[in-house]
Amino acid sequence: MAGRPGDGRPSGAPSVERGPRTAGRGMPPPGPLVARTRPPTRPRPRPVGPPPSRLRRFVQRYGWRAYAIPLLTIATVITLADLALTDPPAAPATSVATDAGVATDTSVAPPSPAAAGGPTSSLEGDAGPAGATPAAGAASFVQKGAGTVSLVDGMSPVYGRGPLKRFVVEVEDGIGVDGPAFAHAVQATLADPRSWGHGGQMSFQRVGAAQAAAKQYDFRVTLVSPASMETYCPGVGTGGYTSCRYADRAVINLARWMTAVPDYQGDIPTYRLYVVNHEVGHALGHGHEQCPGPGKLAPVMQQQTLGLNGCLKNPWPYP
Repeated sequence: MAGRPGDGRPSGAPSVERGPRTAGRGMPPPGPLVARTRPPTRPRPRPVGPPPSRLRRFVQRYGWRAYAIPLLTIATVITLADLALTDPPAAPATSVATDAGVATDTSVAPPSPAAAGGPTSSLEGDAGPAGATPAAGAASFVQKGAGTVSLVDGMSPVYGRGPLKRFVVEVEDGIGVDGPAFAHAVQATLADPRSWGHGGQMSFQRVGAAQAAAKQYDFRVTLVSPASMETYCPGVGTGGYTSCRYADRAVINLARWMTAVPDYQGDIPTYRLYVVNHEVGHALGHGHEQCPGPGKLAPVMQQQTLGLNGCLKNPWPYP
């Protein structure tokens, strides 16, 4: 059979019947075309149980910072609270009397009456008789001063020998007493060899405002009015009649300083020696003593303000 023009076969070449093409490389498989699909994916398993809490999600999100932030917050609150609790209040200002005049802001405020519940070792005194009022004497005195005290400035020589005991002298404001004169009377009493420094047991020196501000003293001798006794000796129960010792203060009652007591029969100078030595004795750690017998000298630590009980008056620790 002659070839058809243009079919690429030579004229006269035999015609060959070709069968269907078989699938090979690059050839589609026989039959209808089918679109390939991906195998179905399995859904992720959901966690069993309740959803995580806000705290857990917060921890998962912020890691170690979730623990650090609360700890830092607590530490800050504790520090601020500690600063607020330990900040000391400012002490109220009082005044200091000097031989030349008055200076301010160097003394210490009186003790609070709330301190009366403190240890009994911090206070000692001669409790006044029930209903007692200051006895009238030749000298008048102020029943109620200003309630504040002034420190009498100035220093004395060292009196005696032995361990040194320094003291300051204070006078309540508004009681009309010459502060330097009272201070000289106190230091003269303690300088006497019959006082507590007897035989070189100790020596005494009065110091002034600078030493008081630096707390360089061992005790204070303070003269106050009867109405102020319970302010400076809270809880002792002086009744405005007796003197007392509170903490480092030997507190002298102005009424007793000016009029003494009946058993001293008007001997005010001797009673003043006694009351200074008695209250300073408390400040030095001595307690009360009893009358050793009728007609004998009363020990200076006997409560002679309340009665001699048969003893003879005596103002000295070592008469």
